[in-house]
Amino acid sequence: MHGEYKVPGGKLVVVDLEVDDAETLREVRVSGDFFLEPDDALERMNAALAGMPAASDTPRLTQALEAALGPEVVMLGFSAQAVAIAARRALARATDWLDHDWHLIHDGPQEPALHMAIDEVLAREVADGRRPPTLRIWEWAAPCVVIGSFQSLRNEVDAAGAERHGITVVRRISGGGAMFIEPGNTITYSLYAPTSLIHGMSFTESYAYLDDWVLGALNEDLGIKAWYQPLNDITSDAGKIGGAAQKRLATGAVLHHVTMAYDIDADKMVEVLRIGREKLSDKGTPSAKKRVDPLRRQTGLPREEIIERMVAHFRKRYGLVDHALTAAEREDSETLAREKFATREWTARVP
Repeated sequence: MHGEYKVPGGKLVVVDLEVDDAETLREVRVSGDFFLEPDDALERMNAALAGMPAASDTPRLTQALEAALGPEVVMLGFSAQAVAIAARRALARATDWLDHDWHLIHDGPQEPALHMAIDEVLAREVADGRRPPTLRIWEWAAPCVVIGSFQSLRNEVDAAGAERHGITVVRRISGGGAMFIEPGNTITYSLYAPTSLIHGMSFTESYAYLDDWVLGALNEDLGIKAWYQPLNDITSDAGKIGGAAQKRLATGAVLHHVTMAYDIDADKMVEVLRIGREKLSDKGTPSAKKRVDPLRRQTGLPREEIIERMVAHFRKRYGLVDHALTAAEREDSETLAREKFATREWTARVP
């Protein structure tokens, strides 16, 4: 069995192993492009995993590795937890990015409720095996606020401010916080993938793992020193760039989407969103206006060029085939938008 885990911002960890009749690990071989001292620590890792029950979860494997290595071992670009994740991925026969034929969808502007519906439909299609893993770039037809699945409508949105500025409110199926959207001022994308891609990872680990490619694009192709701020923020020296949200479907797919600020009308945003002091207290800033730093200011590039560079980076890493919504997917999405995402019942399900 073979498992790989690329540490976000770090090195590749590979674990090859076998499972014996007693359902324990044997013939364990850890490798990768990491740095490790002293040299015999590699064999200590192999020995620590050998004999462990195949049913061991990531924390148990991590604990065994840390106990065997001790404080004197230096690990650069990876950790005991990264080795444990790679081992779990080997046991589950988890897939890697390059195991899939990725498709790209970048259609024209869509209404907010339709975007919410497309997300759900495409995630279901990937789960059911009718669509390959897909990257979708969003274009917006109207301004809106997108609230998380579990947020209170009245606590998050100033209804009078939204009405005054002609802003629609929609609710997505993933958790997380509210997004303030104006056409042309954000870069939003979704990933739809089988859960085998993130098997063995916690939500925290999978957030950074699924967005490692966009951090690569920001750092290598756009000249922005960016990193992941747990749980779900993409940030830089100049401020927060964007945030991610995720939904794992029981049928076997993960929906992961990100909105990054290209430009932003901060005055309008604070009139529409109820961003209180409690929410900002752990962000190290007293003002919502200072939390988000638009990509336009950091790069000086047109929004379209930033998207092109991001897509090119993904294509270079993992391959990407241009595609579009099928007629059936569009029909299902339009029906779902009409019957669910555009209804008051769904939008105000948490009043």
